[in-house]
Amino acid sequence: MKAAVYYETGGPEVFRYEDLPDPTCHPRGILVRVEAVSIEGGDVLSRAGGVLATTPHVVGYQAAGTIVEVGEQVTDRQEGQRVVTTAPFGSHAELRSVPVSSSWVIPDGLATEDAATVPVPFGTADDCLFEFGRLQAGETVLIQGAGGGVGVAAVQLAKRAGATVIGAASQDEKLEALRAYGLDHGVNYRTADLVSSVMSLTEGRGCDLVVDPVGGNVLQGSLACLAYRGRAITVGNASRESRLVDLGGLGQGNQSITGVYLGAELARGSRAYDMIAGHLRDMAAGSLRAVIDRRFPLAEAEEAHRYIESRQAFGRVLLIP
Repeated sequence: MKAAVYYETGGPEVFRYEDLPDPTCHPRGILVRVEAVSIEGGDVLSRAGGVLATTPHVVGYQAAGTIVEVGEQVTDRQEGQRVVTTAPFGSHAELRSVPVSSSWVIPDGLATEDAATVPVPFGTADDCLFEFGRLQAGETVLIQGAGGGVGVAAVQLAKRAGATVIGAASQDEKLEALRAYGLDHGVNYRTADLVSSVMSLTEGRGCDLVVDPVGGNVLQGSLACLAYRGRAITVGNASRESRLVDLGGLGQGNQSITGVYLGAELARGSRAYDMIAGHLRDMAAGSLRAVIDRRFPLAEAEEAHRYIESRQAFGRVLLIP
């Protein structure tokens, strides 16, 4: 099979497009011919400085395609079914072998490319908003990095739940586009002070919930946007900044901060798996929408990662084998 691989971490230029041996199908797994790779934020971070679990290494959490082989102990999948898959690595390739428990059958009526954008972004957004963020109808939520994959998903899910949605992004064009997905108010953090803007929009009250996938310096501002008893969710570190956050002010407002990692939930029972299956059904029914910015051939993984790092993307960027 062909794959986008690297032998050391670093910038997008570390990618090589090479032939690798086809992966084998585990007795409790499936072998999938990949048709669409959704590049996740964690893929970019792993390529830049993560652990090489294999050499050469095939990075990537999420990909969708068609089953070409089923393990002998698998009874609930069959060849020819379309599935979307997640795993710690291995998406940037023509073939992928995963445990059957790491796959979801794509509902009829949902395009494979659209399904490829669902599990990690929508699952992460749902856990940030509801399982750990406890968002309720009538509350106000601030979504940092609102133009990214998790951000676009969070805007849709929060608005559907009856919340007032404030989004922060680096471009006015992204904020304007987000209005079609449920954004009520947008803040361009490059041209306006985020905290004062949020306080003005909320008449000095602040937000009941902040979802922050950016981290670094941005996270401190997220905490400053909280209302009394507000909750902050930190999920990932897209900024790649390492910074100590001052938590001293949380106690005065009875506020809280929680870290969220979807992978830990998927490893602990069926709740998160079933939640993601529901989002796939909802997207097939049209009540949620996939947002795909650009598609690159798998051979152009370097260019795709470079485009993501330029922060121009709105929603997800796909690789097509």
